[in-house]
This record gives sequence, C-alpha cells and structure tokens, in this order.
Amino acid sequence: MNVDEAKKEAEALRKEIDHHNYLYYQQDEPEVSDYEFDQLLDRLKAIEEEHPELVTPDSPTQRIGGKAEGWETFEHTVPMMSLDNSYNIDELRKFDERCTKLADGRDFEYVAELKIDGLSLSLHYQDSLLVAGATRGDGATGDEITQNAKTIRSVPLRLRIEFEGPLEVRGEAFLPRSVFKQINEELLDDGEKPFANPRNAASGTIRMLDSGIVASRRLDMFPYDVLSGASKPFDTHWENFEFLENAGFNVNPHRRLCEGIDAVIEFCNEMEDRRDSLDYDIDGVVVKVNQASLQDEFGATSKAPRWAIAYKYPAMQATTKLENIIIQVGRTGALTPVAVLEPVQLAGTTVARASLHNEDEINRLGVRLGDTVLVEKSGEIIPQVLKVIESKRSGKEKDFEFPGQCPVCGWDAVRPAEEAVRRCTNPDCPAKVKGRLAYFSARKAMDIEGLGDVLIEQLVDAEHVKDVADLYRLDVKTVAALERMAEKSAQKLIDQIEASKDRGLQRLLFGFDIRHVGERYSKILANNFGSIENVIKASVEELDDIPEIGQKVAESIHEFFRDNRNLDLVDRLRDSGVVMEVEDTGVERSEEFAGKTFVLTGKLESFTRNEAASDIEARGGRVSSSVSKKTDYVVAGEAAGSKLKKANDLGIPVLSEADFTKMLSS
Repeated sequence: MNVDEAKKEAEALRKEIDHHNYLYYQQDEPEVSDYEFDQLLDRLKAIEEEHPELVTPDSPTQRIGGKAEGWETFEHTVPMMSLDNSYNIDELRKFDERCTKLADGRDFEYVAELKIDGLSLSLHYQDSLLVAGATRGDGATGDEITQNAKTIRSVPLRLRIEFEGPLEVRGEAFLPRSVFKQINEELLDDGEKPFANPRNAASGTIRMLDSGIVASRRLDMFPYDVLSGASKPFDTHWENFEFLENAGFNVNPHRRLCEGIDAVIEFCNEMEDRRDSLDYDIDGVVVKVNQASLQDEFGATSKAPRWAIAYKYPAMQATTKLENIIIQVGRTGALTPVAVLEPVQLAGTTVARASLHNEDEINRLGVRLGDTVLVEKSGEIIPQVLKVIESKRSGKEKDFEFPGQCPVCGWDAVRPAEEAVRRCTNPDCPAKVKGRLAYFSARKAMDIEGLGDVLIEQLVDAEHVKDVADLYRLDVKTVAALERMAEKSAQKLIDQIEASKDRGLQRLLFGFDIRHVGERYSKILANNFGSIENVIKASVEELDDIPEIGQKVAESIHEFFRDNRNLDLVDRLRDSGVVMEVEDTGVERSEEFAGKTFVLTGKLESFTRNEAASDIEARGGRVSSSVSKKTDYVVAGEAAGSKLKKANDLGIPVLSEADFTKMLSS
C-alpha cells in the first residue's frame, strides 16, 4: 500500500470510528460489536504505525497518551464561577422574584438541568479541533489535563460540525454508578482499598499522571455551557444544548425549558423522585435564565452569577449511631464488615446498614461500637461510613475485634500478605457455595433464569446442592418439594438448567469465577484455546504469552486448574453434558494457529485484512497490530513496511501470502 492509499484508508477509518463512537456514546444505538469496533481501531493503529506522518491530532488512536510528569497551570479565559445554593422551594421563589425584578417587565424563560455530582472541566477547541482541557481549580486557574480529557470517549476530539475560531465547552465529568461499582468490586477482589464514592473516584482519576489508567476508568461527561472567546455564541442557553448535540457531545436528556418558576419546581420534584434510578449521582437541579442578553445584563456578584442558582436536594449524608458490626462472607470467602446503624432517613429512604469494606477501613476510621458516624448514600450503591464524629463520644464505646474465624462455618479466616481482605479457608463454606451458585447462574455466565438467592439458600441449606455441578443432577420432584415451589415452577427451573448446558466455553469459564478472570479474559481464553482441555493443559508461560493476559492472571488460571477439586468439578460438568468447547464454526482449530500471535502487514491480494484476521482467529490464533518478541508470525503482503523490517531484525518467521494460504489449508 502506497502513502496515498494508506491516507485514504486512514481517513475513512477515522470517519467510521468516529461514527460508531457517536452512536455508542451519544445515541446509545451501537451498530457494531465491541470486537468489530476494536478491529477498526487496530487497523487504523497499524496504518499509522507504518505511516507515522499520517497521524492526526484528532485520530481516535490519540485518546491515550503516555505518562505525564506533572500538570501545568491553566488560566481560564472566563472564570468558572460557583453557584448560589437554595435548599427549599421558598428560596427558589425568592430567586425568581429577584430575576423578575432585574428583567424589569421583560419576558424570559428558565432552563432547568441536572446538577451532576462530579467535577467541572473546561474543553477548548480551535477551528473544531480539541486543543486543551482543564479542571476548574479555584475558578480562575486549574490544571491543564488535556491528555486525560481525551480519554473520555464521549468528548469529541473534533467537533462533528464546523466551527471557526475558539470555542470553549464546559461540562461535568463523572463516573457512572455501574462503572464505579465494578471498579470497587475489582479493587476489593484484589485486596485493595475501594473508592468512597463516584465523585471522589472521578476527581482522583482525572488528575492521574498515567492516561492509560485514566482511560481504563471510563469517565463520562455531560456538557452544560458554551463560550466563544469571552462571549456567548447563541441568543439562548437552550440553543447551547442543540449545538452540543449536533457537535457530537453526550448531552444529558433530563433538562427542561420552563415558562416560569412553577414549571421549574415541577421539574425539580420530578427528578428528585427519579434520582436513585439514574446511573450517575446528582445533588440537585441548576436553574438558569435562558436569554443570554439578560444573563449579561444581570451580571454576577464576586462569587456567583445572578442569573443562575443551584437547587440542592436533601443531603445524601447523615449522622447516626453505629450499634454493631456484623461480618458477611462472599463467594470468594472475603469477610466484609457491615455497620448496623440506628435507622436514619437519608435522601427519602431509611438506612439501617452501611459498608465498612474491610479490616483496614475499620482501623483507618478508628470506629468503635456505639460511635456516632457520618454515613453517605449514593443512589443504589450501599451506604458507606465516611467518618467517626469523635466529639460525640461518651466513653462507653467499645473496640471491635475483627474475627479470625469465619462466622458462617467456623474455619480459620486468613489474610494473605499485602491484601486488605481476610478470607475463609473452608472451600465448602455454605456462604461461599451460595455465592458461587449465584455467580455461576448469572446472566453473563450460564444464565439460569429463576435460580435466585432464596432458591439457592434453600437448595444449599437442604444439602441438595454443594457445588455448581450438583445443579445438573436436580430433578423436578426435588425442586417442587422446596418452600413456595410447585411442579410447574420446578419444571421451568429444570428446563433453564438444561438449556444452560449449551452456553459455551466463554460463559463456562466466566462462571467458574477464577480469580482475576472476568468476562473479557474468559473470552480471550476461549478464543485462544478453544476447549477446556486446552486451557487446563496450558502452562503459566503459555498463558502469559497471550498479550492481554499478564503474569498474575496466568498464575491464577494455572493454579485454579491444578486444584483436584476443580478438575473433578470439570469432569462432573462434562458428564452432565455441559458444552466445554467453542461453538463449531465449520473451521477446525489448528495446532499451527492455536495460541499463536500473527501480525498482518502490506497488501494481500486474496484477502482483506478483516478476512485474514477472521481466518486466523477461527483457527485459534490472535491478530496483533504491532510486532514484538511475542509475535509468532508476520504475514507480509505487497509493499510491506516497517513491520517486515522489525520482524527480520527480531528473527520472527515471515509468511508470504502464498505461505499463509497454504498454512490455512493444512
């Protein structure tokens, strides 16, 4: 491929990737799978690696940079002012009275929008291209965090519409609750301290020096204002949102153009009722005068604009008594302390329990039984103890001693070195069995509909089920005899269990709950090895040779399948008819391809890049975009570039297209 052809393909790929990003993040209507999207991105990376001169600042490959040594100070053109707060409807009405007086008889509207509980960012574009990103800081100056801002996939690197000159987009970066929950689960599984809340996680993440870690945290952003230089580019605030949507931003759909303050109050009440159903934290509603001319005329005090106010919802924090600490045991055997609280009203719900995470968190907080504590609730996430109010101690509080034995089965609970979690050592602990059954039957694993917590509890307590393999020995009579079960519902469950046998290798591996192996690694293992037997036989070195799987994950997989109990579990599942191979695509896996890494370079006459990659992966191989010592083969077509040279320098076998075609046929 010559430079002109490469440039043409790269431009087409950037346009296609940008289109799919827009559909995924702004429209929530993806047209391609994650795998297909990654293939497009890998292809663009490959072209840019061969032709570095073709890399553009707005290329999707430029979202993740390297590590920064520190952040430069960024001076805001227009100060990012804070807002005055109101905490009740009367204060909102007084705000309306002030605005009406300032308007002096002129008609105006309000825009009501959600107050996202995250951190404010300022994004600067020049002729539609993103050139800088900064935190709010003290309002006058912040930190210049351009590279980290680029990792937010909902932030367009180039606007989807042309805009000449400077443009500033202000918005709130946040961590979705679902992502926050997943990150904390991973941290706890790894024995690390979890984040206190999504806001703290987002704030800490955006200032990290390694943009690769920032990208992995999957921040999002809702824009809320537009400036061109020091002025407003549109006549009304509402037009900002229309512009931002057309420009490719992820604009929050929950906003309303209001004729008067009564409509604003209606919106505030409506969104308060829906607050917990959102996938992000909000702490109120921001109300703004819609007309830009009136905003300019109303002006600002030294701290806040006169044309806007934040209506704050009831606090998501409250103080209460910590009456006791109980220990829960999860599927991994982790002992998790839970605070039993004197019930307290928090954001419209009664809170009686809160998470304390682990033994170290109890020590860090210095919490004692009987303490008065500050508790925070964040949506559907379990409330957490933030701190102890030491000034309210009476002297009657008692220290809590973390148990050295599992409270469920009585076995020793051991805390591995360099971990924050103490774990039950009994492999047959009923709490672990129940947790594993729930995980195994979950939608992303074997998807056994109807097997909920209550039914699992009964099956384990009655000793009908001691591990996941026992599920496949259940019959209608046994299940129908359980409390609140009948023959019809029992038959449905048995049918679901039977159907789960055909879920395939990737879901089975996920359902095994191998430490550090989630959905992504399960898929990688299934694609690379094709069958459970091949995974079992793989050495640590063979597992580690798979680029996506590191040493820690490789050792965990290898250790799991060296355990005779787990091997027996595999045998019993196989005897029950559970499918343990990748679905047959009509192409046999080949020893020449299985577990091998291929790099494609140059133009192939008989294949497109995607076709060649599909043929490799169908036979158990993997396609990488770059040549390294871990590359097994380089397939070189016409006009192969720097990758061919690097392969020769490293002594990596190079296949011509004819060699590759012959290898596919063998």
